[in-house]
Amino acid sequence: MAGHNKWSKVKHIKARVDAIKGRVFSKCAHEIALAARAGGGDVGMNHRLRAAVDNAKAVSMPKDGIDRAIKKGLGELGGDAIQEVTYEGYGPAGIAFIIEAATDNLNRTAADIRAIFSKNGGAVATPGSVSYQFDRKGEIRVPAAGIGEDQMMDAAIMAGADDVQGDESEHVIYTSPTELAAVASELRKAGFAIASEKLTSVPQTPSVVADPDIARHVMKLYDLLDGYDDTLNVFTNFEVADEVLAALDA
Repeated sequence: MAGHNKWSKVKHIKARVDAIKGRVFSKCAHEIALAARAGGGDVGMNHRLRAAVDNAKAVSMPKDGIDRAIKKGLGELGGDAIQEVTYEGYGPAGIAFIIEAATDNLNRTAADIRAIFSKNGGAVATPGSVSYQFDRKGEIRVPAAGIGEDQMMDAAIMAGADDVQGDESEHVIYTSPTELAAVASELRKAGFAIASEKLTSVPQTPSVVADPDIARHVMKLYDLLDGYDDTLNVFTNFEVADEVLAALDA
């Protein structure tokens, strides 16, 4: 199981946004609403909804917030329906970004995302011009406390996973997109506590940023995109060189 110099190495920066409970709950509510809209409000029959609810519970989202999000997705609360939309773009030094969003106003969200890019050294790209650089995978995260690497690897492979990575704090299990639900179900049956379960986009060839100024600008763009109200997920292909990360932390 390999350690990684990816965005996880600077996740303390991302935490400036995610530490705000309301922001985390908003993301969870959007995903729950989308899942309910797509597959109905029965958690037992809608695996995407179950995963979204489990993810919300993992961050202590209140039950009434979860219930309200399900009703929103089912159209029981009125208002415009929430839609899924994906944007692609390039940041400073050609760093690739994919933004998954949920919105009830496509025109507003498109304009806002375009403005974030243009004001921070980037630009929105045409659909498909960025995503081909990423592989779509299922991702399951399991806290590492009390679970050895070999134990997790054996269990994940037996459950049908493709790969296991991570660090001292958590195990990250990757699956094919179509096998995500099945692998997660098998791991739950085996007694593993799943912290999150979702589809993700993994860069095929990470781009290592060795210039502190570029790193600072790229991280700022990431934070702004991730902190935008309609954003669900942001995927990017950049890594920060260890010496640059140390300089930024100094």
